[in-house]
Amino acid sequence: MQPRNMSMSGVVDLAAVKAAGEAKAKAEQARAAAARQGGGSDAGVPGAVAPSALVIDVDEAGFELDVLELSHQVPVVIDFWAEWCEPCKQLSPVLERLITGANGRLVLAKIDVDANQMLMQQFGVQGIPAVFAVVAGQALPLFQGAVPEQQIRETLGQLIQVAEERYGLTGIVVDPSSGGAGGAGGAEEEPAGPYDALLEAAVVALDGGDLGGAVQAYKNVLADDPANSEAKLGLAQAELLQRVQHMNPQDVRAAAAANPTDPAAQIAAADLDMAGGHVQDAFGRLVDAVRVTAGDDRDAVRVRLLELFEVIGADDPRVPAARTALARVLF
Repeated sequence: MQPRNMSMSGVVDLAAVKAAGEAKAKAEQARAAAARQGGGSDAGVPGAVAPSALVIDVDEAGFELDVLELSHQVPVVIDFWAEWCEPCKQLSPVLERLITGANGRLVLAKIDVDANQMLMQQFGVQGIPAVFAVVAGQALPLFQGAVPEQQIRETLGQLIQVAEERYGLTGIVVDPSSGGAGGAGGAEEEPAGPYDALLEAAVVALDGGDLGGAVQAYKNVLADDPANSEAKLGLAQAELLQRVQHMNPQDVRAAAAANPTDPAAQIAAADLDMAGGHVQDAFGRLVDAVRVTAGDDRDAVRVRLLELFEVIGADDPRVPAARTALARVLF
């Protein structure tokens, strides 16, 4: 998959609850936790877990073992939810399907906030659904709210890549023969939508580094369904990656610093900011560039800012804030 440079700067301090065991003990306890939640495989691969072990319910008493210890073997995605939360009911099935489909490279821990207020406070959860990840004992926020599936796919892909490249975590072994509710087999039985094949082709192209193929696949969907939100989001992200893939970051940032009124220099640097996950830096840079430019130059910067809004989706709270800032400098 193309690097998305997921930042670990927003990690939550879990020092108060981190276990102090040795690495060997951590691995053994992680296997025990997975087996206890979903049942180990009696046949098939030794040490493998059932697909049902990839989605677990966690409470405060079991958090240290079921999440912290397990996170030293596989990234654990945390879904903060509640029975009364309607957006949670939309998001949770998508998370379960994508994470079981990752075949052991991720585990989903579901935490009911009504029954686990301490964990909610410790993570600083302000609203639900809220999704975090714990990797090697460190937690980071992923997203809040029922976001589009394509955005979830991209985020989980980043998480897998960070876990492998930065921490050497390759996940746990899953025994598909043991079946179980919530396993990968159940996910594939879901009926396909009218554009699922094209959208899946775009994701495969992205994962294979074929950015041009991904762009074309998303455009094929939008040609028939211009309002398809998943395709619009995917196209904006694929085009961004396509623009930055051959950039030299040092040269681009040096040019932007030396030429604050050059629209092309600021646009290129903003693309790098966005691709690196520095969303507010990208938005702020372009708003400032709109302020100091005029005519066609100003319009070029404004258009690129609107395009970057599409990269994270209109539902992201940073978009309306940036729109307000843009309006202030335009009018």
